[in-house]
Parts: sequence; structure tokens; C-alpha cells
Amino acid sequence: MIVRAAAKLNLMLDVVKKLDNGYHSLFMLMQSVDLYDIVEVERNEMGKILIESDSFSMPKDNTNIAYKCAELFFDTVNAGQRGVTIRIGKNIPMAAGIAGGSADGAAVLYCLNKMYGANLSEMQLREISSKVGADIPFSLTGGTAIVLNTGDVIAPVKPLSDCKIIIVKPEQDVSTKEAYSMLDKLPRIRHLDRAGMLEAAAKGDYQGVCSRCGNVFEQAVEVPERPHIKSIMRKYGADASLMSGSGPTVFGIFSDNINAEKCFEELGKKYKNVFKCSPVNKGIIEILR
Repeated sequence: MIVRAAAKLNLMLDVVKKLDNGYHSLFMLMQSVDLYDIVEVERNEMGKILIESDSFSMPKDNTNIAYKCAELFFDTVNAGQRGVTIRIGKNIPMAAGIAGGSADGAAVLYCLNKMYGANLSEMQLREISSKVGADIPFSLTGGTAIVLNTGDVIAPVKPLSDCKIIIVKPEQDVSTKEAYSMLDKLPRIRHLDRAGMLEAAAKGDYQGVCSRCGNVFEQAVEVPERPHIKSIMRKYGADASLMSGSGPTVFGIFSDNINAEKCFEELGKKYKNVFKCSPVNKGIIEILR
């Protein structure tokens, strides 16, 4: 079975509080975009979970999120035959804050649920996937949604208006664990207009959403290139520009396609990983053979 797994962006990311179990309660507005990894899952006769990829830097062992999701699925459904080979064609940068690993994990859960006829509901898949990562439940659903708590509460909202999104991943990698540690050390966090964003997203108010975009991790995670990238995006009239997830990826939202193209071309002269994307309404799309 082969699927496309979409990257995600955080149009808003606010940390509400740190929970007693060490996790964080979040408020996020999340958006899927048409930057996809290609994930193929098929059974093997070795009784092992095997990871293959065209990415040399991606881990192929049990530290891989796709591996963890496969293992969790088999533990949940108590499947006898655990032999699967997972092939991942990487297009979404890793350690970038745009769900590169989480999208792959969601794709694996989606495929295994169908291949093994487990018939786990979307709610059940969200529940088990949240044990691996906060972005996986949304990656299973995709589209435009308010995402709460540890990522397991998802409320779809009206789709983002027709726009173009320019995404830039600097060479720097950011560990999500380290990013949360840095955020926890801040003496004070300037929180975002969550109520205003909820109202704007529910109405499908494009300008209202863009004016409230923000990410509290920008207060804790240092990305030297971020000011320069944002300045180029503002130069070409971005309606919003901010960091996604725990970083370092920065993106800009454009209502004018010509300006988006100009911004894409200028940033592409300096940065290796620059993408021009559009919003999509699904996190996972099956590819028919």
C-alpha cells in the first residue's frame, strides 16, 4: 500500500501549561500543505519491522517514528504476524518542525489499519498515536484544525483561503525535546491571542487568522537566519510569516501568487530547502497502483 503523507504548519502554537506528567498542554492551529513524503508499507516474511529510505540521515532502527507507530499498532491489535517493510521517500525535511517524522508515522498507522483489517476508528488511531508524538494525530486527519492538549483533541475548522505558502528550512536542526526544555526555562512566556484565533478560524476569516499567527517557541529557540527570512517574506507582501513547530523552519503566507513566486525565487538563491506550497484538506492520500 502506498500513500502520500503531508507536511504540516503551525499557524498558531501556544503552550498553555506544563502537565504533571512532563508533557505540555498546547493550543495550535494547524494546516496541511502539499509537500509530501511517499510511504509504502508491505508485509514481509521475516517477522520484523524494517525501515528503508532514500534518506541517508533518517534512522532505520526502533528510534524511527514510523517504526514506533508500527510497533504500537501491532501491540494494540495483538497481531500475530508483525513482518512489514516500510519504505519512505523523503521530501519533507527532518528536525524541521513540519511533521516530517510524524507524517510518516501517521501514514504507517493508516496503512496497517487497512492492511490488517483492524478497523480502528480515527479516534482510536489518534489516541494510540498521541503516545508517540503530538503531531501524529493531526497528520492522520490533516486539513485545517484547532489542535489542543497533547495533540489528541482535534476540531476541524473552515479551510484556509486560497493562498500560497513559501517554506524555508535553514541548515540548522532543532530537537523538539531541547526546544521544550528551553521554553520551560523562560521566566515568562508572552502568550498569544488564542480566543481571537479560534473565532477567526471558525469563521474562515483569512485576514483575521493571518493577523494572529504566532509561535511561542520563537521566544526560546534561536534561529539566526529567521529575521532575514522573515524580512524577505515581508518585502514581498506576506500576510504572515513565522516559525513552525519547534523550528527552525520559517514560512510565509501569500494571497498574491506572483509575489509568492518572487519570494520563492529570491530565497532559493540562498537556501537549499525552499518550497512553494498550497493548503490541502487531507493529511494522507492513497496512491493507486
